[in-house]
Amino acid sequence: MKLLLIFGPQAVGKMTVGHELEKITELKLFHNHMTIELLCPFLGFSPEMWELSNLFRQKMFEAFSKSDSYGMIFTFVWSFDSKEDWEYVEKVCGIFEGNGGEVCFVELEADFDERIERNRTPRRLEHKPSKRNIEQSEHRMRIAAENHRLNSFEGEIERKNYIKINNTNLTQEEVAKSIKEKFNL
Repeated sequence: MKLLLIFGPQAVGKMTVGHELEKITELKLFHNHMTIELLCPFLGFSPEMWELSNLFRQKMFEAFSKSDSYGMIFTFVWSFDSKEDWEYVEKVCGIFEGNGGEVCFVELEADFDERIERNRTPRRLEHKPSKRNIEQSEHRMRIAAENHRLNSFEGEIERKNYIKINNTNLTQEEVAKSIKEKFNL
């Protein structure tokens, strides 16, 4: 069992790379907006929505990590300045590793202007209805960039199964291929 964690700031390409990896590996994609988009129409971006989203994800991780599947890709935004986010990552890793799984870390980074452009792509808007108000979505991106550190410092992630990719000028196919090769997926 493998868990491939793909993380980075909003609109960096996590879901898009995840879709591409799903095509070329036996991994199943569980991107963070699958729970967000389920709950947001009922609860908005409220604390209750995040609580339920995290609970659903945890239950999914617990069930999936015990299955006969090859593995899962999970995408999320990690605030490196948040102790809670570090604890969350350790908890998720613990679920898979506790069931004999292997966790691989993929960090994506891209220039802010490129991410703003990606925030408007039809594929993103198709899969993420909560992003369709572009002005509001871009405002949230700017606030997050101002208030949180959404990429790691050099050497901060001390896991052996880790890769950091600046995908500003790379296609999702190129990124997915390099991830597949790095982790022998």
